[in-house]
Formats: sequence, C-alpha cells, structure tokens
Amino acid sequence: MIELAKISELNEILHLTDACRIAMENKGIYQWTTDYPSRKAFLNDLDRNELFTLKNQQTIIGCIVISTYMDTEYSPVSWLTPNGLNYYIHRLAVHPNFQGKGFAQRLMDFGEDFAKKNKALSIRLDTFSQNKRNQKFYEQRGYKRLEDIFFPQQSPYPFHCYELVL
Repeated sequence: MIELAKISELNEILHLTDACRIAMENKGIYQWTTDYPSRKAFLNDLDRNELFTLKNQQTIIGCIVISTYMDTEYSPVSWLTPNGLNYYIHRLAVHPNFQGKGFAQRLMDFGEDFAKKNKALSIRLDTFSQNKRNQKFYEQRGYKRLEDIFFPQQSPYPFHCYELVL
C-alpha cells in the first residue's frame, strides 16, 4: 500500500535510504551520501505532504517524493514543457532486500498517476550519471534525457535530468 508518510515513520525512512546508500556504494555508485537524503529534506517533504511510503505488511520498503516545487538547480534546464504545473520526483528508494521485484515501478506508477490526476504537464526528475540502472529504468518508462545538473555537495559527477510529457 502506498500512502502519505507520517512524522512517526521518519527514522524508518532514513534507515531505508541509508540501506540504499550502502548498497549503491557496494556497487561503486556514490549517488547518496551520509548527508543526503537528510532528515531536514524529509521533514520538509513531510511538511508539504509530498512524501509517500510503500509498505509490505507493516514495514516501509520504499518511498517517493512527489513535489510541485522546482529546485533552483533545475532553472537552467531546457525542459520539454513550460514551467508551470509540473511534478518533480525525488528520493525514490526501495530497500535493497526488495529491489528487482517491481516495487520501484509501483512507486513510479503511483507518482505518474498522481501527476495525471492533478492535470500536470509533465514529470521531471534527475538521476546520477554513474547509475546506469536508474537511467535505463527511467528511459524504459518513456522519460527523455535532457541536460545535466550538478550537486557538488554530493558528487563531482553530473546528474542527468529527465522529463516525461503527460
């Protein structure tokens, strides 16, 4: 079941994203750091009612942020649609023990349906240039790769921006 996250679930969500960070690092992918995703970022997501969790029985196994807020790093990107009613996907995560079982697809289906129901023009996101698996995942869903942006606090490598026109 996918539902709006609760403040009481924050520690479990942070544990989930930390497990994902460690699993990525074990594959040589340094996309997330011990400082990101942060408690502060998730608190902001919770305050804006943009953080959703996926549970298997009572355990959180995945999360996704579905936001209308455009980060300043996205400003120079030549998006396919005009800035306006666009949704941004952030911090998509599935616990490593549950990866490869379609749960990320379910979270993205939920995000895309959410955006369509709210009459969005498109969905925008970024993914780490060194994470080929994520790039393939989004491209197979029909997302078009656009320009690169940088988050120097996270990595010297770029992040590819993607957009799906709805």
